[in-house]
Amino acid sequence: MTIKIRQYLAGINDKRTSNALRAIYDINNPVPSAVTQITNRSTGVTVTTLSGTITTINTSLAAEAAASFVVTCPGVAIGDVVVVAQQSGAVGVNTVVTVIAVAAGSFTLAVMNGNAAAGVAETGAILINYAVIKARV
Repeated sequence: MTIKIRQYLAGINDKRTSNALRAIYDINNPVPSAVTQITNRSTGVTVTTLSGTITTINTSLAAEAAASFVVTCPGVAIGDVVVVAQQSGAVGVNTVVTVIAVAAGSFTLAVMNGNAAAGVAETGAILINYAVIKARV
């Protein structure tokens, strides 16, 4: 698919359209990042592309608790939209991953265990897919 996208982009004369498509498809870094968190659920990670997968550590996150961590990503700018989705790995049914901040060069994710106080602790290594939608190109 990358070859077809590159061929398509090469044929576009409109610079704004071409740049927008390049940002969406991250044409300069076509291989998504894959990184694993270490130490604890608040440990930051560094990625090098606008999309990829982050695997959290599997330390226990108590029911009704949350942990946040910074994802350093040089391609992120203020105003960009970061989208996340759980791929797999959550043990608790009510575990939620969300973006809580976007800054120049980073974004912050929160993992929240929404189980009731006497509920299940989150002990899974959660795979989080992310993608950055560029605000301006």
